[in-house]
Amino acid sequence: MMRSLWTAASGMTGQQFNIDTISNNLSNVNTTGFKQTRAEFEDLLYQTIRTAGTPATELTVVPTGIQVGHGVKAAATQKIFTQGSLQATGNVSDMAIQGEGFFRVMLIDGTFGYTRDGSFKIDSNGQILNSNGYRLMPEITLPEGFVRESLTVTQDGRVTVKVAGNDDPILVGQLEIYRFVNPAGLSSIGENLFKMTNASGDPIGGRPAYDGMGSIIHQFLEMSNVSVVKEMVNMIVAQRAYEINSKAIQTSDNMLGIATNLKRS
Repeated sequence: MMRSLWTAASGMTGQQFNIDTISNNLSNVNTTGFKQTRAEFEDLLYQTIRTAGTPATELTVVPTGIQVGHGVKAAATQKIFTQGSLQATGNVSDMAIQGEGFFRVMLIDGTFGYTRDGSFKIDSNGQILNSNGYRLMPEITLPEGFVRESLTVTQDGRVTVKVAGNDDPILVGQLEIYRFVNPAGLSSIGENLFKMTNASGDPIGGRPAYDGMGSIIHQFLEMSNVSVVKEMVNMIVAQRAYEINSKAIQTSDNMLGIATNLKRS
């Protein structure tokens, strides 16, 4: 009877982890470039009481065995990198990637972070930065006296701007985006950033809109790909599964109580 208590307890622990994952998805429903996380589970070890194929007679074997499972555990959390909806902002420093790829920024320690959040800013030196002050790489510096509203980014990543007193646009830089063989292997570090890992593979840089890279959509932002309706359904399922496992624990406890009181009866 004790086995069922621990098995059901593992189910409750697993569903709590599932709710934690769903809650994080819902809390980031308005986070620019956020990607939904999916919790994945696997069954635990089995106790084999009788092995399938054990000889039954001289001519036959047991067709099926007897195994008892010991519950569930979290196996993985996977980021789902489907395209989020694009929202027009009218802000000249906003960019979205339509298709595959990430922007790259330089972190404080000199390493690189990768992001789908294209809500960039322009500082007093004309550098393009993200909201936390990390520089967009390759670095692009706008010339002194540039006209902000003239800033244009083409789908293939060419950045042009006009300088006061000159009506001809000037090419000031070329954006690159980066993709990974296994983006689900990237490590989330917060601040809408990912870092490469051995599982993700090395970044593959390239010009937007070429060689399988996504294209740049200027003055747009990519919204979160979280579906509120889907997450609410998942939450209801997780809640009911949690309740059912708690009922299994109560039932096991009642059966233990009955066994304990047999002598008194």
